[in-house]
Amino acid sequence: MIFDSRDERCKRPYGAAPCSTVVSLTLRPPVWEDFSQCTMVATAEFSGARLELPLENKGMEGDRQIFSGACHLPLRPDLVWYCFRFRRENGEIRWLGRNGLCGEGEAVCWQQTVYDDACPTPDWFGRGVTYQIFPDRFRRTCVPDPAGMLGYRTVHQDWEELMDYLPDERGEIRNCDFFGGNLAGIEEKLDYLQSLGVSTLYLCPIFEADSNHRYNTGDYDKIDPMLGTESDFRRLCAKARERGIRVMLDGVFNHTGNNSRYFNAYDAYPSLGAAQSWESPYISWYTFREWPVSYESWWGIHTLPAVNENDPGYINFIVEGKDSVIRRWLRAGADAWRLDVADELPDEFIAGIRRAMMEEKPDSFLLGEVWEDGSNKIAYDRRRKYLLGRETHGLMNYPFRVSALEYLRGGDAAAFREAMETIRENYPRSAFYSGMNMLGTHDTPRVLTMLGTCPKEAPATRTERAHYRMSPEERDKGSRLLQAGAVLLYAFPGSPTVFYGDEAGMEGWEDPFNRGTYPWGREDPVLQRRFALLGRLRRERRSLQTGDLRWLHAQGPVLAFARDGEGETTVAAVNAGPEAVRLDLPWSAPLAVDALTEQRFLASDGVVRLTLPPRDAVLLI
Repeated sequence: MIFDSRDERCKRPYGAAPCSTVVSLTLRPPVWEDFSQCTMVATAEFSGARLELPLENKGMEGDRQIFSGACHLPLRPDLVWYCFRFRRENGEIRWLGRNGLCGEGEAVCWQQTVYDDACPTPDWFGRGVTYQIFPDRFRRTCVPDPAGMLGYRTVHQDWEELMDYLPDERGEIRNCDFFGGNLAGIEEKLDYLQSLGVSTLYLCPIFEADSNHRYNTGDYDKIDPMLGTESDFRRLCAKARERGIRVMLDGVFNHTGNNSRYFNAYDAYPSLGAAQSWESPYISWYTFREWPVSYESWWGIHTLPAVNENDPGYINFIVEGKDSVIRRWLRAGADAWRLDVADELPDEFIAGIRRAMMEEKPDSFLLGEVWEDGSNKIAYDRRRKYLLGRETHGLMNYPFRVSALEYLRGGDAAAFREAMETIRENYPRSAFYSGMNMLGTHDTPRVLTMLGTCPKEAPATRTERAHYRMSPEERDKGSRLLQAGAVLLYAFPGSPTVFYGDEAGMEGWEDPFNRGTYPWGREDPVLQRRFALLGRLRRERRSLQTGDLRWLHAQGPVLAFARDGEGETTVAAVNAGPEAVRLDLPWSAPLAVDALTEQRFLASDGVVRLTLPPRDAVLLI
């Protein structure tokens, strides 16, 4: 080992660092390489600055040659890509990158994230549990009458009916069938959410729209009448806050619906929309190729005309105005915004939202939907700046979901550890601890289905997938793995996020089959108890909220790690395999208790010896 960017003997401080930080570097090549000089070669992504920093030859340490030095990070947020150039006494050059010693032009650079820490991230989000609700499908207090509401809507009279899932004559899924879930129904179940330990309630879009998912906004200033009124929203936020629960809204700002107040393709609103006249105050929001029938849209979907986020009028309406969309709904009771398709929003637009939120409600939280490593993401040929201190506070941690499911479905725990260590190294600590960790969302198949049916492929046709129900054996396997996976989810840094009904045993393939109605009265009691217990432990144990992460074991089906903080330690150990496994874990106290079962283990010589049952987990305290 010549250099390991995650080892403090080689690099301090660990991982991402604030602007102007001095980073200490130490390299230890073997003496037989005969290196006499070492130079750090670095390039800053956004400023383009290049640095060549000679490191001091400190002499030998055993069979290693020691080179060390200090690098001053840039004054402004940036990504610094660096590697090392060695020179031998005979003049020969060798390079060192993440891929080891190599020739010129072959080194894979390390990443150093440099961020602005002037505006701290509110820590309440990452400490607690998030619950995601698809409002139409969670709870209704009455069967609504859609007469007079925007668009063509049908309402299922039976809460347990199958949703519409076949495409229309144009090959599109219109999503115009509703079940009538509403804000009053969510308010009715706040005590239930509190019993799950929920501290953040993330609502998929609630503004007026003619689809059940409401990602095609019709009016940003109006709650969809099937959900309720602004007064209902304000009351929901107030009642939630009484229970220690904050509300996060879904901000869909890359596109609107074509059946919206702003585009108004079907004359649904009295205002003059962009599709009706060039005199419309909204005409500059959209880009027409052939007015009014051909225009830029999200992924070519004609019902979702894309907006120009650089248009001054649009920026004023959404972000900067005194009564902008961002500001007025924070004043109405929201505490956070989640940015839909953040990849498609300009960096400055996102930064403007954060500035407006800080001015309106300094403790509010901004989350971005990003599916990859957000520290170095390239979207539309541009390197993004989500986590450099001026844009989002945190991101949806889809890398956690992907890696966790791969592990739980038969993968190697070492791969999960490596994926998470990459994120931990690249993200500012506050962003890592403010990630939205999840096993499933409204955009992914139900986690129980993913775990229970593995390795079987999904049925081929939509009709087969719509009517598919797991066998008792598949449900048992899925339930066991989900209970184990929930321990991983709740014990890991970041906010453990539950998609409504996962804790009740809901199953289903992709959208719309993952968006069924909540099975009130038919919940899986075993899963529900596990999630409620983990929610209570997350709320009570400070080590699970903010504790440092320490890996104990990651090999094959077994994963174990500790969370250390504020005078306590919690250890999670998961066995995703089909066979029982023996595991020894370091333990400094004389006794360890599994918080899930209350089973007690005596420590001997600083070690707790466990037998982990198949597809199970322990949480030692």
